[in-house]
Amino acid sequence: MFYEPDRRDTTLLPHDPFKAIVAPRPIGWVTSIDRNGNVNLAPYSYFNGVNSRPNLVMFASEGQKDSVSFIADTKEFVCNLANFDLREQMNETSAPLARGVDEMVRAGLAPAPSRLVKPPRVADAPCALECRLLRIVALDDLAGRPLDCHIVFGQVVGVHIDDRFVKDGRLDTAALRPVARCGYDEYAVVESVFSMRRPTA
Repeated sequence: MFYEPDRRDTTLLPHDPFKAIVAPRPIGWVTSIDRNGNVNLAPYSYFNGVNSRPNLVMFASEGQKDSVSFIADTKEFVCNLANFDLREQMNETSAPLARGVDEMVRAGLAPAPSRLVKPPRVADAPCALECRLLRIVALDDLAGRPLDCHIVFGQVVGVHIDDRFVKDGRLDTAALRPVARCGYDEYAVVESVFSMRRPTA
């Protein structure tokens, strides 16, 4: 099967499989705050690390949602790790609520203070990355038409890790059981890992 994205045979593929192909995707569970102290918590599946020295992360928002607006204003955010134990709360925070409604309260989550940035982190999240904004990039398509797609790049300035998940000096990813986004309404959880060493030249 081959198709061009805007000419998909919807009788064969009634739902766009793009997100099922680019999967699983880690979830950036982003906490932000506006100038008035309103807190926003939202999951973004277009999320990843993009550099290690220094630690850099990105997430993309389809639409200028509160997270993007708040971060543009205050230049800070936190990426919380959504794991299997927090899957229902993470999903609850994806609801399209009115600005000013605190998703943490709605989902029954307790906030914890960050050390170096103003937005709080999710207290029960096993890991959290405190970030400062580098830039927000708005994209155009191939024809030069503006897209309502906003990519937020941040530098990690502080890292929180629950000590229970550190074994022999390494973070035990399988024990964390991070939740990842797949296609449609599907998710995956990391419960096992395997090792491969990079080959030499």
